Amino acid sequence: MTDSERPLPPPGPRPWAWTTIDTPVGPLGLAATAQGLLSVVFRADAGTAATAVARLTQQLGSPPCPPPSPCDGLLAEASAQLGDYFAGRLRTFSVPLDWSLTSGFNRRALRELLAHVPYGALAAYQDLADRTGEPGAARAVGVAMGSNPLPIVVPCHRVVESGGGLGGFGPGLEIKRALLALEGVLPEPLF
Repeated sequence: MTDSERPLPPPGPRPWAWTTIDTPVGPLGLAATAQGLLSVVFRADAGTAATAVARLTQQLGSPPCPPPSPCDGLLAEASAQLGDYFAGRLRTFSVPLDWSLTSGFNRRALRELLAHVPYGALAAYQDLADRTGEPGAARAVGVAMGSNPLPIVVPCHRVVESGGGLGGFGPGLEIKRALLALEGVLPEPLF
């Protein structure tokens, strides 16, 4: 079943779960619902994780479910796939995604990115604007990438400036460089 075929979640509080994993770019926080992976949070130390969990609790109407939870399988799947990605064994994620934290143009731009910019490739902000049928929306694409609730899995790190600059990246350009180096787009940092 594709993400677009998944039923929309019912209104009201939704069960969800949270975990953190260690990666070469630092700790990542992961949240999942029964529909799929909901959020990926960079630099998920204790303070950042607490802030993210509080924000998600407000958005979803309930705190994370304690283990065991119906969402634990999705978190384990996402964790394993991210581990394989960082080990160089995975180029395309297959974990189901819950797109409920994004909508409108942002969702369209993120889905376009996911569908058409594969591992090891880059796209310019303007290119994604053109692909979404909004040629004047390069800045809006930047906003969509900056609000991506599913970074790495929905690879906003692959979006760069038309002139070849890296552009922005909320978690920091050093993380964007590390992800692009992992995918063979940039050379590995010397130190």
